[in-house]
Amino acid sequence: MTEEMTRREDDDDSISERECHKGVKHLCETGIAKLPKKYILSEFDRPNLWKDGKPYSKFNENDIHLLPVIDFSELQGSNRPHVLKFLANACEKYGFFQLVNHGICSDVIRSMMDVSRRFFELPLEEREKYMSSDTYSPVRYGTSFNQTKDAVFCWRDFLKLMCHDHPLLSDMLPHWPSSPSDFRELVASYANENKRLFLMLMEAITESLGLITSRPNKQSTKTGGDGDQYENILEELENGSQLMVLNCYPTCPEPDLTLGMPPHSDYGFLTLLQQDDVAGLQIQFREKWVTIEPIPDSFFVIVGDHLEIFSNGRYKSVLHRAIVNSVKSRISVASLHTVPYRTVVQPSPNLINEANPRRYMDTDFSCFLEYISSCEPKKKNFLDSRKLI
Repeated sequence: MTEEMTRREDDDDSISERECHKGVKHLCETGIAKLPKKYILSEFDRPNLWKDGKPYSKFNENDIHLLPVIDFSELQGSNRPHVLKFLANACEKYGFFQLVNHGICSDVIRSMMDVSRRFFELPLEEREKYMSSDTYSPVRYGTSFNQTKDAVFCWRDFLKLMCHDHPLLSDMLPHWPSSPSDFRELVASYANENKRLFLMLMEAITESLGLITSRPNKQSTKTGGDGDQYENILEELENGSQLMVLNCYPTCPEPDLTLGMPPHSDYGFLTLLQQDDVAGLQIQFREKWVTIEPIPDSFFVIVGDHLEIFSNGRYKSVLHRAIVNSVKSRISVASLHTVPYRTVVQPSPNLINEANPRRYMDTDFSCFLEYISSCEPKKKNFLDSRKLI
């Protein structure tokens, strides 16, 4: 046995699984120099990284300009029909896009990122007050992806906050952390702005599917057909759920052996992701992993499983993951939006015909929670479980 293997086994013996459950921020604070065995992925699942922690080039850099960037301000003007076509193409062929000129003040965004970072810098004793295995909890601190089911842990700590879903946001605030002292105020401001942007995006997406048409006064009307699900979807989303996930990816001693998050798709309609200036998000595009370089103050918009179901497969939820590095920690804030938890999501009747039959069974959030509570989540396996054809 080599000296290095002996040292790793000694390190593994000294780090119990109980310590791992306290989170990777805690492990970093103990000064570990090697990755504990609990975090080491099989060779097949590991990211392909150079020794400096940067990903191997698995994508033609000359094609990066093809990745969709949408100027939200143009959706509000005379160029809207053209932008709607570009939006439809992004949702159909990519499952994601970057959104610029979205109207949310940069101070609101930067305050949100700053208070997120300050929360994860709190002592463990303060953070672990919110540790819970209850997936219905309005606030939950944890680690990995699903620490009760993951055979191998991911290099990530998170804080999940329920924001909207009858009761209103104001009813959720007392459950949120009171430290840092400005946490609730800053996060609530960001959550409200994020929700407003999501609803405007979904109006455009519904229009891009041909389910509503714009009037000159910017009101919308349904187009043809029977059934009223598409007429009511925006109202459902307005009263729908918003789950905000604050992610912390500390520096990792051996980033080539682990991931911050495994490949997965998001369950809702859209996820609006805000990142700091550290690259780490990767999207699967043309069967290759593409690292998304953050555009300052922009949002990265991810198509979720519910939108794929609602569009009857026309718009595709996208596989994505997070890589980590050994030089700089990374913070991201994901806002997952969908209908109220008890609302059933099904393909829009106007998008079903003989050429494109119904492809998905009905689903709701309880179906999703039951699924992830019973197995280790992998890739798009929940969505696959809802497919009819």
